[in-house]
Amino acid sequence: MFKNKKFNYALFGNPVDHSKSPQIHNFFSKQTGLLHTYTSYNVLLSNFNFSLSDFFQKDGLGANITAPFKEEAFSLSHQLTERAKIAQSVNTLKKVNNECILGDNTDGIGLLSDLIRLNFIKKQYSILILGAGGAAKGVIFPLLSFGCSIFILNRTSLNAQKLVTQFNKYGKVNVFDPCLSSTKKFDLVINATSKNIEKKEDFFPLSCISSHTCFYDMNYQFDNTPFINWCIKKGYKSVSNGIGMLVFQASHSFFLWHNQFPETDYIINLLNKNY
Repeated sequence: MFKNKKFNYALFGNPVDHSKSPQIHNFFSKQTGLLHTYTSYNVLLSNFNFSLSDFFQKDGLGANITAPFKEEAFSLSHQLTERAKIAQSVNTLKKVNNECILGDNTDGIGLLSDLIRLNFIKKQYSILILGAGGAAKGVIFPLLSFGCSIFILNRTSLNAQKLVTQFNKYGKVNVFDPCLSSTKKFDLVINATSKNIEKKEDFFPLSCISSHTCFYDMNYQFDNTPFINWCIKKGYKSVSNGIGMLVFQASHSFFLWHNQFPETDYIINLLNKNY
């Protein structure tokens, strides 16, 4: 599959056609002066294991994994970082000693890094996470470790409860109870649902936010996501898409591979100008 190709790092997912990861990593390579040839591969849903193995058997040294393969990458890893073990999801792989594949998850630390950059988060903040899928799963542990408390609002409360059960040993995490909406005020709301989900009604009870609440969409696209549009329509000012998270999770992957942390502000500003 990778005959005559010399890419040492790559993104695997389906789809990946509009991914900004190659642009980000090529920028990191030029900035740091480190050789870092990076491309993306749109992999058939049934072909991920073979494609990944073939890549690492050739010239592959590291890989990023995006939907829908993060849990499969978790299962294929020979070793795991602590945060990957806790998330039970992997978005970064590194070949170690030319044979062992180390699995890591930089999604959560990428989100936290961007929230700190935006001044959207402080210790002891109360956070409402919308969604209980893989996106939420990858970011809960770093937010709890930072000292925040989390409530999860999901269409299926059973899935939200599964995340609570998985993470409650690491901090304060609960299923959102609608009865709290009149008394609970959240400091930060994070949308971890798909950007393709269109909703005509409110994303959450408006009574549970204040004028100081910040809003973060883990998604990004060429125009505003439905969540961002909804926030703007409601008149909220402290709103951000997930471009910064994308760049920071890439920078943490780059650090895992090269032990050098690249500068991020320029590429975040550049990408945001194009959206």
